[in-house]
Amino acid sequence: MTPDQISYLVFFIVIIIALIFDLGLFSKKNTVITIRTALWQSVFWLVLGLGFCVFLLYEEDQTVALEYLSAYLMEKSLSIDNIFVFILIFNSFKVKEIYYGQVLLFGVLMAIIFRIIFITLGVELVSRFHWILYLFGAFLLYTGIKMFITDEEEEMDPHNHSAYKWMKKALPLVPHDGGGRYIIRENGKKKYTLLFVVVMMLAIIDLVFAVDSIPAVMGISTHKMVVYTSNIFAVLGLRALFFLLKGAATRFDYLQQGIAIVLVFIGLKMLGEHWISQWFTKFEQVLISLVVIVVCITGSMVYSIYDKRKQVPENTGDSN
Repeated sequence: MTPDQISYLVFFIVIIIALIFDLGLFSKKNTVITIRTALWQSVFWLVLGLGFCVFLLYEEDQTVALEYLSAYLMEKSLSIDNIFVFILIFNSFKVKEIYYGQVLLFGVLMAIIFRIIFITLGVELVSRFHWILYLFGAFLLYTGIKMFITDEEEEMDPHNHSAYKWMKKALPLVPHDGGGRYIIRENGKKKYTLLFVVVMMLAIIDLVFAVDSIPAVMGISTHKMVVYTSNIFAVLGLRALFFLLKGAATRFDYLQQGIAIVLVFIGLKMLGEHWISQWFTKFEQVLISLVVIVVCITGSMVYSIYDKRKQVPENTGDSN
């Protein structure tokens, strides 16, 4: 077997075992996930994701391992942005907290299926038409600049989203959660509950985010295995990250700007690929990308927390 085939095999075995473990121990039906449980789940997925990087370092080479690490951290960072929208969807459809875990699980599994299809198409296009990477670069540059100069993203109303409007027209929906079920029968007819709607909304919204994230990852690496594995590992940890961050959704005011700088950087890197390759080796390019991602994302989160704390005295002063 080739190193790539061994890496794929190990990846699939780890994912299957992890999903069985997750479904069996992390997904007790109709229970509220505590911050403590979410923390341990997040650690579990983080260790798996980073552990695979160590495996690639041993099985492949240093460059592939760094490409994977950079792509994985990029996806993790963008996942935090996903979570803020997920919270909005749950609140908008008034989903009971006891159903959060199961709904997120199915939503994430659907997102993985959609992403695999999306990545396969993207990788195939790039392998046939390399110049598409320049289009991706221009798109990321535009997206990053737009994201940076926007003070605050317009709050999306899930009920006005085109996906929900289509489901209302195409499917017989009921305005309740069906007691935790996704499909029920009323008067002998099959109908879909709000939980089904939310699962589909989560998967579709994640696919919208993938329009940014997958080109960004391909700006770091066009290695098929790196693109697939980094995406899937990052998405699998999304559910645990949701419970860990849902109480701190408003703490990272400057995360958007940090992500925007990274997208601009990767967009410029893709557009200047011809000239950059003459000055830096592939390994050096990946290392620089990794440093930029870590510095920008970590810096934006730390500054967000610092700025929040700096504002506290102004809000707690004596009113007399």
